[in-house]
Amino acid sequence: MTPLIIAIIITFFDQLTKQWIRLDFALGETRPVIEGFLNLNYLRNTGAAWGMLTGQNTALIIISVFMLCLMIIFRKSFVTDRWDQRIAFGLMFGGIIGNLMDRIRLGWVTDFLDFHIAGYHWPSFNIADSAICIGVGMYMVSSGLTMRDTMNNSTGPIQEKDAG
Repeated sequence: MTPLIIAIIITFFDQLTKQWIRLDFALGETRPVIEGFLNLNYLRNTGAAWGMLTGQNTALIIISVFMLCLMIIFRKSFVTDRWDQRIAFGLMFGGIIGNLMDRIRLGWVTDFLDFHIAGYHWPSFNIADSAICIGVGMYMVSSGLTMRDTMNNSTGPIQEKDAG
């Protein structure tokens, strides 16, 4: 139940913030929030992360639906009883749904979070993108910890057969 609740919350806030940006900002408009660090900037992204697959909306819709189906079909092997994996699953699922809704309804994804860090300008993104990235990172760390725990709880080191 936890992944579903998280996915619904992520999708809701993703769509709410994107709607606010589309209604309150002109396309391309930038407003500083924290000078030199965070701006809100209304952009339409017809591709995936960092501008990959620009203009490939249909392909990205198909990939998103395919990933959602895989996540549903393999959820029992994908998500263990670990709380962090359930949260990660919900973040990824909600993020994919949020961006998929934009792609289907609008033909693009609304991006608006615009960060500048140590002289580097990070590509604009949205709540769904954040949820996907955080979810993937959490899942990778959790899986690594699960593997470590499994290895530490094994019956001991593998013994090599004496060749002599």
